[in-house]
Amino acid sequence: MKVLLDECVPERLRQHIPGHEVHSTRYAGLTGRKNGELLRMATEAGYEVLITVDQGIPYQQSLPGVGMALIVLAAPGNDIETLKRMVDAIVRSLESAGPGKIIKLDYATA
Repeated sequence: MKVLLDECVPERLRQHIPGHEVHSTRYAGLTGRKNGELLRMATEAGYEVLITVDQGIPYQQSLPGVGMALIVLAAPGNDIETLKRMVDAIVRSLESAGPGKIIKLDYATA
């Protein structure tokens, strides 16, 4: 699966998500984009999932029309050490991710 890490997610997290093609927004040339534009351009570039810690995206965007899934990480911080603890839950979520689906992962239960 082709996965994009939002700007608010450490780029190094990609190294901890096995079995998927994971890129940062910097690598994809999508830094500095507003959420709607980011989702549209990421979909056009073939990304199937966006991983973010931005809790507002699901309420700001109409994902069914975008064509990609969204995994929202609810964690006490967005540093690499905190988010690495959520990797198993992220990998499991990627198995069920599909266009327009929003998956919220909570740090306490991940």
